[in-house]
Amino acid sequence: MADIKKIAEELVSLTVKEVQELAKIMKDEYGIEPAAAPVMVAGPAAGPAVAEQTVFDVILLSPGQAKLQMVKVVKEITGLGLKEAKELVDKAPTAIKEKISKTEAEQWKAMLEEAGGEVELK
Repeated sequence: MADIKKIAEELVSLTVKEVQELAKIMKDEYGIEPAAAPVMVAGPAAGPAVAEQTVFDVILLSPGQAKLQMVKVVKEITGLGLKEAKELVDKAPTAIKEKISKTEAEQWKAMLEEAGGEVELK
């Protein structure tokens, strides 16, 4: 008896040209007309659609060399007092702003990077 699994593995690994040759042999030698079906070529697996992220956190990874300038920018962005802003900068890596829009997150990221910080959006 034929090993069905082996046959299936061989069929799956056929190229488009080999599938066409197989169809011709099946028709010519055995009188079996294959059903018209689109030939699918293996490509990257399409997973489920990923929803675009709409809410971001601005993460200060490093304050850089100009720590005082970074504290001023963090104070401006967060609305915190000078002491609280300094504590936040000292805790880097830390979230500066959380759950904000992409536009706002990119704006804050640009300001923090301009002040010399290393920033990431998550």
